[in-house]
Amino acid sequence: MTTMTFSLQLFTLRSPIDDDLDSTLEKAAAAGFTQVEPYNFVATAGSLGRAMQELGLTAPSGHAPLLRSDQDEIFRAANALGIATVIDPHVPEELWQQKSDIEATAGRLNAAARKAADYGIRVGYHNHAFELESRIDGRSALEYFADQLDPAVVLEVDTYWAAVGGEDPAQLLTTLGERVRFIHLKDGDISKDRKAQLPAGRGRMPIAEILAAATSVEVGVVEFDDYAGDIFEGIRESLDFLTSAGPTGEDQAHAAAGDTGPQATRS
Repeated sequence: MTTMTFSLQLFTLRSPIDDDLDSTLEKAAAAGFTQVEPYNFVATAGSLGRAMQELGLTAPSGHAPLLRSDQDEIFRAANALGIATVIDPHVPEELWQQKSDIEATAGRLNAAARKAADYGIRVGYHNHAFELESRIDGRSALEYFADQLDPAVVLEVDTYWAAVGGEDPAQLLTTLGERVRFIHLKDGDISKDRKAQLPAGRGRMPIAEILAAATSVEVGVVEFDDYAGDIFEGIRESLDFLTSAGPTGEDQAHAAAGDTGPQATRS
């Protein structure tokens, strides 16, 4: 079992980052984060790298459009930022409906992994709801996709969008097994309304079960696609909850006892 650490997907802070990168990262660090997950980082690698270095932040992973951009440019920027795993965050929904399209996407990601290896980098893929909603031979398209990937390619399971897509996220982690090295952690009413997302522990997501099932996960990444409250308070609350709700904590005891109900009353 790996020891999971926690990171913050910087897309969560995209609006304040656009206003002031340095002060935004300072606030993220003040909330307790020592790791971040940058997105579309090629253009901002210089300024982002300087700000991260000043604050002692590291980036185990980052999001970049591997299948739609210059991969060498992405991998060079990743190396400059110390990003060891580059994750493609989106392949359009229409390409998850047919086996041939899924197989083609897997082939392209496998090829990207071979190129990434020359830079000492891994590659991966991050899901949304539609990869779980689409069914291939009675399984989700994401599971079919995983079977087509080379062992070098990892998955970052967005547990919230997996639940929105109709899957039990803890069971999905168990099914996908060691392929999953990163997870996105968020909470809410398990709907497609992004503004209904909440800090971890305040919604309906089975956080304890997810953490217990994440036996091969290296990094749990806090993310809000959107949030109606104070986003800095939201990320702090999420991190506080997650660091106290791990597999040895009180929540895991509830999970072991079979308590799988919503966590809406927890704070």
